[in-house]
Amino acid sequence: MTTTTEDTAPAEVDYAPEHTPRLRWAEHVPEVYKAMVRLDAAARRGLDAKLLELVKVRASQLNRCAFCLDMHSKDALAAGESVERIVQLGAWEESAHFYTEKELAALALTDAVTVLTDGFVPDAVYEKAAARFEEAELAQLIAAITVINAWNRFGVTCRMTPGHYRPGQHG
Repeated sequence: MTTTTEDTAPAEVDYAPEHTPRLRWAEHVPEVYKAMVRLDAAARRGLDAKLLELVKVRASQLNRCAFCLDMHSKDALAAGESVERIVQLGAWEESAHFYTEKELAALALTDAVTVLTDGFVPDAVYEKAAARFEEAELAQLIAAITVINAWNRFGVTCRMTPGHYRPGQHG
């Protein structure tokens, strides 16, 4: 057990070394990066900021994109989301009482669009989302889910390093 007094500093934690990115893809294809930023901005229009960040965190969990998890958890907190609801996203179906019916529909749609294990989005999942979102908002949500999945693929493939993002840095 480590004790700390006013006269002694706490022991340093010996964390694993930080990995370096495989490729700084945006530097090599700046037009693609700029197009992704524009696409992201267009996809988020009209969506509630907290809902959007919950969707982005959830897709990033499924895709195991540490860079995007770092970014969107911080953006969710900056948008006023609670730590508790962010932490519970990994088990949202078991923690349904933390979310609204609209958020649950968005999370189910996020899981279905992100994983696609059956090769399609099940009708029941789509219908649940369609019942809770107006068509234009549903189209925006689908666009936002699709865009975060694209960002995740850049992040995971290029091993982008998490931990350095500050809210408001992107786009």
